[in-house]
Amino acid sequence: MKTGAWLVGAYGNVAAVTMTGAAALKRGLAAPTGLVTDREAFRGLDLCAPGDLVFGGHDIRDSNPYAAAREFARRTGAIPTDLVEAVREDLEAWGANVRRGTVLNAGPAIQPLASEEVRRAPQRGRALVDALAKDLRDFQRRHRLDRVVVVHLGSAEPESEGLEALRTLPALERRLERGQPVPPSVLYAWAALEAGCAYVNFTSSAGTTVPALASLALSRGLPHMGRDAKTGETLMKSALAPLFRARNLQVLSWEGHNLLGNLDGAVLQDPGHRAAKLANKDATLKAILGQKDLHTRVRIDYVPSLDDWKTAWDFIHFQGFLGTKMSLQFTWQGCDSVLAAPLVLDLIRLGELALRRGEKGLMKHCAIFFKAPQGVAEHALEAQDNLLLTYARLASRKARTPASVRIPK
Repeated sequence: MKTGAWLVGAYGNVAAVTMTGAAALKRGLAAPTGLVTDREAFRGLDLCAPGDLVFGGHDIRDSNPYAAAREFARRTGAIPTDLVEAVREDLEAWGANVRRGTVLNAGPAIQPLASEEVRRAPQRGRALVDALAKDLRDFQRRHRLDRVVVVHLGSAEPESEGLEALRTLPALERRLERGQPVPPSVLYAWAALEAGCAYVNFTSSAGTTVPALASLALSRGLPHMGRDAKTGETLMKSALAPLFRARNLQVLSWEGHNLLGNLDGAVLQDPGHRAAKLANKDATLKAILGQKDLHTRVRIDYVPSLDDWKTAWDFIHFQGFLGTKMSLQFTWQGCDSVLAAPLVLDLIRLGELALRRGEKGLMKHCAIFFKAPQGVAEHALEAQDNLLLTYARLASRKARTPASVRIPK
């Protein structure tokens, strides 16, 4: 099976590390450490190999995957420059598959990043969606791909009001034709579904949360999932919060302070972009602990010198037996893109499997990968992991049948 991986934001750090990692795995230059789908439970699923993927994508800037990976390695030291050079041939070949994206309603922090060609291109109407979908169809035809999975890796968009009311495709089309805000993530998701691809929203942006697109996915028999990948501080929260619930300890306050130095950090300094991102980071605790009077706050500050490294400091104030107040603090430090890249490969593999098995609608078993998983109310990490492992077990048993796998609610 030949699978296409189409990355929206193909010149970004996450895409660069994802493609470098896939090429390194193909050449035997790296181990699959960090890939959830490399665990024993997934061995019976016949998942596509990361090294067999063909990459393409959309981007709004002038660059290429090799240049992006080389600059990432030089600037951050997170991956060896020798490794980038060793996979240069693959990165340059995939760079030929990248096409011009769109900045329509992308927000004030993203639009200035676009090349002049992108800024001058027509940015309105259904024709834009058709053009994005054509890029995907051409990619699939040119490389004779069996299936294509689209992963949205763009920067966080500001919230657009009224999207939840768009329940039909004609309503979405009317909004677009009238020039009312329809953010890029929605346009890319729409194009992916029109082209018959699986869609994964790795960001906090809207994507397929628009009801019209969720309905389109069902009618076309296509899988989709999001929203907002869980790679650092929120991952820790989803693991630690159940501890307090299990021991019946009352959390009084949970303060989180994030320092981020990459392009995402710069974009998130804009209030509109930041508000959308913070909404998802704060929801996990309230969903797990269920305390109405819980004080939580999350901050994200841009520190340019950190580059792609991020630091999160959390302070947890809690009350125990006899009203005694205590505290827990932790510091999380990691390379943002190196944490994210294996998850991108996991989701491509699971999206391809869902396409191959004829599954449609939300991939609820993928909740563990997201801060705000669509269609899933459970946020505790272990419970989400059990959901994914249940899917893997059932899918392994039915690997030779075309029937869709049903996950227990």
